[in-house]
Amino acid sequence: MAKPFRITLPATSANLGPAFDAAALAFALYLKLEARPAADYSIQASGRDAAICGRLEDHLILNTYREVLGAAGREPVPLALQIRNDIPIGKGCGSSAVARLAGIALANNYGDLRWNDAQIVGEASRREHHPDNASACWMGGLTVARMSGEAEAQVARIQPRGNWPLLLALAPGPLPTEEARRVLPRDYSRADAVINIQNSMLLLAAFMQGRSDLLTAALEDRIHQPYRARLCPLLPAVQEIAGARGILGAVLSGAGPSVLIFLDPGAKTPATKIAAQVAAHLKQKKLSADLLLTSIAKQGARVDRFPGR
Repeated sequence: MAKPFRITLPATSANLGPAFDAAALAFALYLKLEARPAADYSIQASGRDAAICGRLEDHLILNTYREVLGAAGREPVPLALQIRNDIPIGKGCGSSAVARLAGIALANNYGDLRWNDAQIVGEASRREHHPDNASACWMGGLTVARMSGEAEAQVARIQPRGNWPLLLALAPGPLPTEEARRVLPRDYSRADAVINIQNSMLLLAAFMQGRSDLLTAALEDRIHQPYRARLCPLLPAVQEIAGARGILGAVLSGAGPSVLIFLDPGAKTPATKIAAQVAAHLKQKKLSADLLLTSIAKQGARVDRFPGR
């Protein structure tokens, strides 16, 4: 009888301002899943968005699990899932990449596919159409990624140097990625493209060298955030106080509408007080958000092995 399988996967934030469709980081909110072979499929879900996570019909984890095994010519084993989720769904925190990776990991385990990390990330990237979230979730830290062919991803993983406290401002409602894509222009000026390339390089240097003093300028983006701001009012509101109050800068988390705020690791003000100041500023702007203090997750997916496996 196949043994139970457990996996823990972190949330991710893609784009990071100027590194549009190229970079992402993992942060410390998690989906924890335990699977056991069963006579039929079932799900017990708890935590954030439990109603969505527990809905058996058209479930992204199970659909991915069955599709991957079907493509490999393997018969899926019905599974009973227990899900504990802390990752917001549909709010720019990589929830779909997490679900796809969970399904691929289940298929790899119960179908005995013996895929390595590159194959797992490549399959998730093909299904997501973007390798940034998939690679950051599976590998942890910060990743720079691009597709190479239809099913392969080229990924460089960076372990950011030093301490990088984060504050996630969760928007009250979701924003479909398709809607966020529709507002982007087809063409950009050379000046805007050059600025984004410069800032992306500076952004990587800031993380690799632990240079928080570079981050405020490096987070400037001209490719997607100016066009999405009207759909994501939290971003311009928080950007008003960037560079002060212990805030280095703010970017859309993924396509939004949530905002990832980088806090100054050298600030004398406690992070909890900075969060309270952000909440007060948003209230003044007649905006609301669920504010969560977090940090970059150094480790990506973690599979718990059982004795005898």
